[in-house]
Amino acid sequence: MASSRLKRVEESATIKVANLATKLRQQGADVVSFSLGEPDFDTPKHICDAACQAMYSGETHYTPPAGIPGLRDAIAEKLRTENKLDVTAADVLVTPGAKQAIFEVMLTVLDDGDEAILFDPAWVSYDSAVKFAGANSVWVPTDANDRFKPRNLEEYITDKTRLIVVNTPGNPTGAVYDRQTLKNIADLAIDHDLLVLSDEIYEKIIYEKEHLSIGSMEGMQDRTITVNGFSKAYAMTGWRLGYVCARPDIFEGMLKIQSHSISNTTTFVQHGGIAALKGPQEPLAEMVQKFKARRDLLIEELYGMGIKCQLPGGAFYAFADVSEFGDGDKVAEKLLMDAHVAVTPGSAFGESGRDFIRISYATSQDRIKEGLARIEDALI
Repeated sequence: MASSRLKRVEESATIKVANLATKLRQQGADVVSFSLGEPDFDTPKHICDAACQAMYSGETHYTPPAGIPGLRDAIAEKLRTENKLDVTAADVLVTPGAKQAIFEVMLTVLDDGDEAILFDPAWVSYDSAVKFAGANSVWVPTDANDRFKPRNLEEYITDKTRLIVVNTPGNPTGAVYDRQTLKNIADLAIDHDLLVLSDEIYEKIIYEKEHLSIGSMEGMQDRTITVNGFSKAYAMTGWRLGYVCARPDIFEGMLKIQSHSISNTTTFVQHGGIAALKGPQEPLAEMVQKFKARRDLLIEELYGMGIKCQLPGGAFYAFADVSEFGDGDKVAEKLLMDAHVAVTPGSAFGESGRDFIRISYATSQDRIKEGLARIEDALI
């Protein structure tokens, strides 16, 4: 028997599509997967070496729940120098992935009946985390023709609003918010005494633009909870390594949850995190360069087919308008069953995504070309 809390939460659409694709592969089909947000690159060798060395040196025991001092120091230094956040190691909690950090944030700051604002479309697990906390999501529409910026945000703020979730660069759209957009959000958060959860997991996968942390803006230091991790930038998805920084009272709440749930993030993995932050950054730059080439190829070919899609400013997703061929759910099903191409229906990310599909270009150019050829055959 499932709890009422669990019944409020739907299955992850991205995982569901990935599982269907796996079943087709097991039946012998050659499936081109554009579904999961996972870099296809191997973790850089120096990171693997650091984790292995730590493991073989006996770093296989419990750590403090908040993380090993060396990694917390390295994260705090990174946040100070790159993100212009006034933080110390004492403000940093190391988590098994950024997703865990987001769930801990929601459970810490939201009460039953509270409201959290999501920009529609938004990553699938935000809404689930809000519901797990007993709160409700309020979906603010965005403008697909203007980099998916939120529209009329203030109209959706009520006396129950507690939190605004900001994700830039964003999933599923690849949108990067400029300074003015973030300032508008910050001003409303200050005026209405709201918290902001800033999910910056894609900050280093960015093209022709500059990442700005909303927590660095005037008046936002104590009301911003910044979440980040190593999965995307360093191709470390399976390592499950993330982090969050927040003011002391929120930090203590998350630490309490972590202490009673996972105890601590895997010990030797944390040593890999130190190597990622302090070691060579050239592998990251090379990955971003390849992602950009893939993006350019994908967008050019989509437009050649007559499929509208905003140019992603970051991350590795294209949010394509397929309304001329049916709604996103039907198109995604047709592509998977008829063309063996796995994409995620836009409805998974909110009501405004019903005419869209999300295409992850975290795969090789050869597979992108193959998948696009199949899409063209199936739709055009």
